[in-house]
Amino acid sequence: MIARTWHGAVPKALGDDYYDYIEKTGLKDIRDTKGNLGNLVFRRDEKDQTHFLLISLWDSFDSIKDYAGDDYTKARYYQEDEKFLKDFEDVLHYKVMIVE
Repeated sequence: MIARTWHGAVPKALGDDYYDYIEKTGLKDIRDTKGNLGNLVFRRDEKDQTHFLLISLWDSFDSIKDYAGDDYTKARYYQEDEKFLKDFEDVLHYKVMIVE
């Protein structure tokens, strides 16, 4: 199993709107991709920003490529992300060693 992690921060006033937006875009597309084994979304408010950490679980890198494209080391962004995000971060991948 492979964990794909992504972090993004938005202005705190847009936190709820951004979560609704990623539910309809990225998270929907991830869930609809064969080989996705589940997802975790973490949210943290800090000063004037809201941070999101998304961990998606996958059966293989080929499944991740089906979602993210051939260069799966890059995050997949959507057209309206520019309205919310200040920085466009890349993703990291980890081999999952244990799930309890």
